Amino acid sequence: MAARNALEALTMRPTRFLVSSWPWRSLAYLTGGALFGFATIFVVAGLLVTGVALSIVLIGLAAYLATLLAGVVVGRLERWRMRLIDRDVLPDPHRRPPRPGLRAWLLFRLREQSTWRELGYTIVSAAALCWMDAAVVTVTIFVPTAFLFAPLYIDDRPLSVTLPMTLVAPLAFVIAAYPVTAWAGARAAMARAILAPRSNDTDAKLVEVTRSRARLVDAFEVERRRIERDLHDGAQQRLVALSMQLGMARLEVPRGSPADTALTGAQALAREALAELRELIRGVHPKVLTDRGLAAAVTDAAGHAPVPVDLDLRLDARLPATIEVAAYFVVVEALANLAKHSAATRASVAAAVHGDRLHVDVRDNGRGGADPSRGTGLIGLADRVAAVDGTVALSSPPGGPTLVHVEIPCGS
Repeated sequence: MAARNALEALTMRPTRFLVSSWPWRSLAYLTGGALFGFATIFVVAGLLVTGVALSIVLIGLAAYLATLLAGVVVGRLERWRMRLIDRDVLPDPHRRPPRPGLRAWLLFRLREQSTWRELGYTIVSAAALCWMDAAVVTVTIFVPTAFLFAPLYIDDRPLSVTLPMTLVAPLAFVIAAYPVTAWAGARAAMARAILAPRSNDTDAKLVEVTRSRARLVDAFEVERRRIERDLHDGAQQRLVALSMQLGMARLEVPRGSPADTALTGAQALAREALAELRELIRGVHPKVLTDRGLAAAVTDAAGHAPVPVDLDLRLDARLPATIEVAAYFVVVEALANLAKHSAATRASVAAAVHGDRLHVDVRDNGRGGADPSRGTGLIGLADRVAAVDGTVALSSPPGGPTLVHVEIPCGS
């Protein structure tokens, strides 16, 4: 997510990117990483020296324990620092100890895998990442500054040589903003990959809650299919028969008579009810999704969209039913949102399987500014995707365009 956020920033128009907070936040993140990394080296080295010097007494053991648990502090501070460039807060992977007390806390933390991952991150950060942060920040600040003040310290060169360097300094600052943001995004992505919670970090109760939610979603989809089947085979067929009977009755009465007028109106109402019922069935669970798969269902949904939709569907095989249902309703909800809120005149839908994940992108050329907190259906969309262990990313800067990116694990 951090890398994607930085990539979105880098793909902004240059004028928007340079006046945004991204370069400054990235510079602050890397500067903090360098300073924090050097401080970590100093503290850990001090703890190790203390442990070696006092290894014959209990204080030495405490220093060793503090060294092992230093990653817990480093991980917590890194998760806090990542908010500078990552919109998604990285949750704390640690669980609450089952019993109170320092001894219980120490034993519990030392048995957690997340503690050792955080220690590994601390070592990587101190050994390499903080030095790379310092190098990027130093070059970013030093080179443009050296150009800016070239006439003051280069005495053996004429002004005609040093003055152009000063004039180039603002351009150097502008160029430097891009590698700083790119490295900050890559740096945060590495931190997230190491520090992000794993499934085995959660307790059994949370795992059971997740499984229960998945079972509820499956049961809900089964019920939706039953309702769709009953409506399709029952009410819809009766409305079709009713419309045909009204049409046959019209043939038995004189044209233009009051009875003909009444039958014509009744047949029109039956057709409208049939059209509304078909839309309802499509919203409950489209039959084309069950019969022909995700690509055909998305194509059908795009055909009913209020704006032209460009399709790029690279789905060669059927996916699990729950995955297809989740992805389909993501597309439907995103297209409904652009019709209601974005004032878009065109949209595009792309879907493909990369590795073991289904990627779905829905874009539009509307005015942007989509905010999940304003009740635009994005929260429900995210909940539906989360039920199948997927993720949703939204990019919708003011002025547009808007991109909804969904990734859902679908097996090899």
